[in-house]
Amino acid sequence: MTDQQLFDPYERDDRSTEGAPPRLIVEADGGSRGNPGHAGYGALVRDPDTGRILMEKAAYIGKASNNVAEYSGLVSGLELARDINPTASVHVKMDSKLVVEQMSGRWQIKHADMRVLAAKARKVLDPRRVTYEWIPRERNKDADRLSNEGMDAGMAGVEWKPRRAAEPQQESVAPPDAPRPAGRLHHVEVWTKDLKRADASLGWLLERLGFPRREAWDTGTSFGSDQFYVVLESGPDVADSAHDRRRPGVNHLAFSAGSRADVDLLTRRAASHGWSVLFPDRHPFAGGPDHYAAYLENEEGFEVELVAD
Repeated sequence: MTDQQLFDPYERDDRSTEGAPPRLIVEADGGSRGNPGHAGYGALVRDPDTGRILMEKAAYIGKASNNVAEYSGLVSGLELARDINPTASVHVKMDSKLVVEQMSGRWQIKHADMRVLAAKARKVLDPRRVTYEWIPRERNKDADRLSNEGMDAGMAGVEWKPRRAAEPQQESVAPPDAPRPAGRLHHVEVWTKDLKRADASLGWLLERLGFPRREAWDTGTSFGSDQFYVVLESGPDVADSAHDRRRPGVNHLAFSAGSRADVDLLTRRAASHGWSVLFPDRHPFAGGPDHYAAYLENEEGFEVELVAD
């Protein structure tokens, strides 16, 4: 069904919903750099029982206002929820007071573009099964991240791609007398004097590379899956000295980061999260003429390498 087709919002949907959550949370946001200016939105659907993100989307919409971008994010989030379970009850969380109050029926919608988008949102799902809640911006970080990713991708002229989850490795059953296979890397632990600052730079980058936040405790946090994860750790056992990647030991971590355009986009975004380009005079071929990669260093001196496919 196309966006232009009209349909009864209360019509029964006979698609199978077996195994789909009966309740869903939608978080949405939008932004405009210039208002109006380069605009984009982000939306995700979360399982209210586990907090797990089930689907997410970001998109660039060209030149538009903040309000139009926020409404576009709402429409996208409702469409994602419909794709998961068209009969679910949906609770929408947004940091836009305007959208929440207007969609709840307490404020009038005066702007023509927003009236069109509000009507489109009401046609996605039965409005009687959708509730709205305003939340402060600091509680809408995932949707805000997505909207910025959508704007960044559009302004760079590349397509937005969702984060890649760490892929589990298939297990093979070996005969009991077979020699033990070479061990695969289980996890990497990075010690830091400033966990908050490391999380803001290295943690941010790990999430962008497809390592979801896994666990958190007073002196650390981890990213990844049971098959492989990266730990950021602080605490009293960490020596009171600055990190120096040139000393004996592990020099840096290297990650596959997608296409060359993906590497370029992530490098530009990393600059606002505490990273700077190493070897700028040879970037992006510091590793050789056939090796396209970005070598980045954060404020603590940790180095990572983002390698293009």
